[in-house]
Amino acid sequence: MKVLVVGGGGREHAICWKLAQSPKVTELYCAPGNGGIAQVATCVPIKATDVDGMVQWAKENAMDFVMVAPDDPLALGMVDALEAAGIPAFGPRANAAIIEASKAFSKELMKKYHIPTAKYETFTDLDRALAYIREQGAPIVVKADGLALGKGVVVASTVEEAEQAVREMMVDKKFGGSGSTVVIEECMTGPEVTVLAFCDGEHLAPMLSSQDHKRAYDGDQGPNTGGMGAFCPSPKYTPELAERCMKEIFQPTVEALKAEGRPFKGVIYFGLMLTQDGPKVVEYNARFGDPETQPILSMLDTDLMDIFTACVDGTLDQIDIKWKSGAACCLVLASGGYPVEYQSGYPISGLEEAEQLGATVFHAGTKRSDSGEILTAGGRVLGATTAAPSLEEAIAAAYAAIKPISFQDMHFRTDIGKV
Repeated sequence: MKVLVVGGGGREHAICWKLAQSPKVTELYCAPGNGGIAQVATCVPIKATDVDGMVQWAKENAMDFVMVAPDDPLALGMVDALEAAGIPAFGPRANAAIIEASKAFSKELMKKYHIPTAKYETFTDLDRALAYIREQGAPIVVKADGLALGKGVVVASTVEEAEQAVREMMVDKKFGGSGSTVVIEECMTGPEVTVLAFCDGEHLAPMLSSQDHKRAYDGDQGPNTGGMGAFCPSPKYTPELAERCMKEIFQPTVEALKAEGRPFKGVIYFGLMLTQDGPKVVEYNARFGDPETQPILSMLDTDLMDIFTACVDGTLDQIDIKWKSGAACCLVLASGGYPVEYQSGYPISGLEEAEQLGATVFHAGTKRSDSGEILTAGGRVLGATTAAPSLEEAIAAAYAAIKPISFQDMHFRTDIGKV
């Protein structure tokens, strides 16, 4: 099969790396790709959000299958457009991807179908939003309704901080149109766990649980990022919890979307809070998480192409998905200053040495120079991923493996998996 993966980050590198292991994939392409993806797939210079350009290229080059990884093209209807062109595509159609593209929609869906989540209200009027914050007090959570690269959520510890977040979203347009509507919700407490699940519109197959570290600095301090590291499985996610989540959250979500005429095919990302009252949904995403995908796919023992095909064909219940025993950890190496201001274009050294020490180094923000040198080209640059018999060993192996890697202003957290 000739397969195209849409996207160009660490998640897409992990997906391409896994698909390249499938005997069914004879030609692999990635658009736009990056410096690391170029080692396992042919990169195509098309923006991930260029729906028409992507469909045209896929048609002209006779792709047998397209995997759409990022949130933006999913929300823009790239899967719909590919299907209309007769090309099988993995990922939800736009009317199902709305569970991520609109937080207001997803909260309403949970309320309607009694899926446990935080108490909330939705606002399009600034004064009403500010009045609600003052009435509720802090801590309180403010969310931009639309897509904001994983940065549109503020957990405010004071009323003033919450008010500032609302003004930045609604008045200053910090996230463009995504903040015209805001969701303000109670601040839940407890450990956070992520569960990604394959879905074919009716059936659901959860992957290994994982935990992601969103804050930029050690001790969960600093601004929210797209994720500074992740590990799987989560020790906090017991078999009893898994059974409860399947019954109260996962299957009801799939059935709710189907009942709304929005059958979901692809990957649903369940961001969960393990509260004293039981597990509750923090957020849905309509795709693989990043960096959670890197450790999770490192543990997958089944042909990923077979799973993608089953999701599209509606036969997910007929496939036995197997996982390796043990655990995996991904450390994100970022540009200094990320997620605010940072410089790019710096040479990266030590990649081969890190691989020799047992890491699979997934590229997130890199590019290849004309001379073949790998340069930094983004906020999150690399994701060094290791697997081992235990979580402690996987974490130790990841930190040992990154020692040879170096680029100017390189920044990483030293406590991934330990907080």
